[in-house]
Amino acid sequence: MADKEGFLKYNRELPQSRNPEDRINDFKEIYQPLDPKVLNHQAARCMDCGIPFCHNGCPLGNVIPDFNDAVYHKDWELAFQILRGTNNFPEFTGRICPAPCEASCVLGINKDPVAIELIEKSIAEKAYELDLAKPHIPEDRTGKKVAVIGSGPAGLAAADQLNQAGHEVTLFEKDKEVGGLLRYGIPDFKLEKWVIDRRVNIMVEEGVILKTDTEVGVGIQADEILENFDAVVISTGAQHPRDLKIPGREAKGVYFAMDFLGKQNQVISGEISENPINANGKHVLVIGGGDTGSDCIGTSNRHGAASITQLELLPKPPQRRPTLNPWPEWPMTLRTSSSHEEGADRLWSVLTKEFTQNEAGQVTGLKIVEIEWKEENGRMQFFEIEGSEKVLPCDLAFLAIGYLGPQNALLEAFEVEMMENGLPKSKDYKSSVPEIFLAGDMRRGQSLVVWAISEGRECAVEVDKYLNNGISTLPRKDQSFYSYETEAGVSP
Repeated sequence: MADKEGFLKYNRELPQSRNPEDRINDFKEIYQPLDPKVLNHQAARCMDCGIPFCHNGCPLGNVIPDFNDAVYHKDWELAFQILRGTNNFPEFTGRICPAPCEASCVLGINKDPVAIELIEKSIAEKAYELDLAKPHIPEDRTGKKVAVIGSGPAGLAAADQLNQAGHEVTLFEKDKEVGGLLRYGIPDFKLEKWVIDRRVNIMVEEGVILKTDTEVGVGIQADEILENFDAVVISTGAQHPRDLKIPGREAKGVYFAMDFLGKQNQVISGEISENPINANGKHVLVIGGGDTGSDCIGTSNRHGAASITQLELLPKPPQRRPTLNPWPEWPMTLRTSSSHEEGADRLWSVLTKEFTQNEAGQVTGLKIVEIEWKEENGRMQFFEIEGSEKVLPCDLAFLAIGYLGPQNALLEAFEVEMMENGLPKSKDYKSSVPEIFLAGDMRRGQSLVVWAISEGRECAVEVDKYLNNGISTLPRKDQSFYSYETEAGVSP
């Protein structure tokens, strides 16, 4: 590394965000530009640690110390080549990834970890600024055709890799624009959609064919896909939301989180004129303590909600790692998102009991009870605390409690076998039907965007092998494959 004492000289520093009182008036990204000198210092904090655990922490296997070193030396072309060798979409992950790599950073044992996500985003943006991110059109074509159904991060990654392998790739998307939950789920204040368009436009120039407003099984049938393509990748995500089966669930004003977030994305893009679910002046309850719940908070604040309360079944996490949660495990610590900073009450260890409603069927409140977690019979269980019941005022409630798996209609149309857990049978990304492959949340269950990209890349290897008699030139995550050209030649 260029500065072996950088981690001693510099502290972790991140970009400043816009004032919460100002930023809730728009849906623009919240972070301010960073001084290049500060970024250089952040790259310098990467240690010569011998065994870079960050590699293992990253689902994509990003070669993090190497691109940090390139950033320190201001060699942006080299940094981008290294990063792009493992990550098709660093402009996405650099904005919305929870950065498991940082949780595994060796420096994180007793100091703040290296700001890897910030550096990744900076590399991607610098690549566009310097015209390094440009189309790479495959020189040779194999004559094989691949259909990718679903254009979320897994589908986009699979399409990008298979196109670069020389196959003709058609990407089918049921919505008006590609992106899946990147476009119709993640709020613009975290990921503005021009970021998606910019990258997808390059893929189109490289030869990927887009078929939007086309739902396979409705606009085009499964047998037609099988007749016209040599292989099929299904990457339609885990679209079946987990419901809350309590009395009063049917009341007006109780919605799944994505019904709210997706419509707001459509308003901002101009697809619809207004969100039919409006939080303005309402008492909002968000049930679920994860990222989706946080996104509901940020969006409700921008609507002008009267109050927002987030409910979580689990106990409040500690500020620091507990003894039984050592490095390099993912730290089970309290997290405060930018949406929380904008205003919301948070309640932990509460169980939802019943929605109350008026004569018109409109939700008016939510009955909850406090719970206590105890270890019984070798596992943690919760018990209601007697006398702790109360009713929270509620005009609008969002269920953000995860997903159970994929919608089965498409898989049934392709006669893909399912397992008892609601996921399709798969081995090495192959389904029970030889020419059909699976990737992303619909294969592994609800997960992170960075895992979806990894799934798409790994699935593409198996598709390429299927089309090329067991041989693939595409890289796998567990291979030391990346190379880059310099004046001195080509790296190992």
